[in-house]
Amino acid sequence: MADIISDKSNIAIEIEHLYNRFGTHSVHEDLNMTVKKGELVALVGGSGSGKTTLLRAIIMLLKPHSGQIYMMGEPVWGINGQQQMDLRKRFGMLFQSGALFSSLTVLENVMVPMKEHLSLSNAEMKELAELKIILSGLPPHAANLLPKELSGGMIKRAALARALALDPQLLFLDEPTAGLDPVGAGEFDDLMNQLKESLSLTIMMVTHDLDSLWAITDKVAFLGEKKILAYKPIGELVKDPHPLIQHYFQGPRGRATEETYGK
Repeated sequence: MADIISDKSNIAIEIEHLYNRFGTHSVHEDLNMTVKKGELVALVGGSGSGKTTLLRAIIMLLKPHSGQIYMMGEPVWGINGQQQMDLRKRFGMLFQSGALFSSLTVLENVMVPMKEHLSLSNAEMKELAELKIILSGLPPHAANLLPKELSGGMIKRAALARALALDPQLLFLDEPTAGLDPVGAGEFDDLMNQLKESLSLTIMMVTHDLDSLWAITDKVAFLGEKKILAYKPIGELVKDPHPLIQHYFQGPRGRATEETYGK
């Protein structure tokens, strides 16, 4: 399923006729999707529906069997190494585990992409990294801590600071609130909303957090049967009659969350 948008300049991500396969196992078949600039979109679906596989194809970690993905109007696949490098500067990625370098401080972790892509002095990169750390909601003293000295919530925020290091236009999140307590997860959702508005970010995330779906998303794409079964605001998605969608959202937790947010 895809949105039909005539004004291509307003599209942040466009996926056309995507097929992903692992040997004889097909994950996606003729998957189509568009994400407008400034939207916060979530990918949901049952286990094995290909949410993370789709995300990996978008951020150039997994080459699709066929089809094309466009990011800010630029093709992701079939381009040379330098073009891919230029495109990577335009997005940030927050992995579920944080994926921080264990031997580096938070400040040094945030500076890693800067050293790779920016022509700045060490002092300029340090100042910029400190700003990203504050933007992520960490206290200034966290800059000098190692990952092993951070709580789960602080690791997420440190990884977020690194994802924001190059002032990306797009931000990708893999299970951003997984492992956080309800208060920490709510605070992270609030932060995503703030950053989306203040930095004019387009955000795509994979999540199982029903509270996040209701609290911060503009649209939710439901993956199943090797394609996108529905792509709409969460208030409309939970009413979709497709059996897989109803099964996903109409369990006790899904109904309780809808009762809280859906009024």
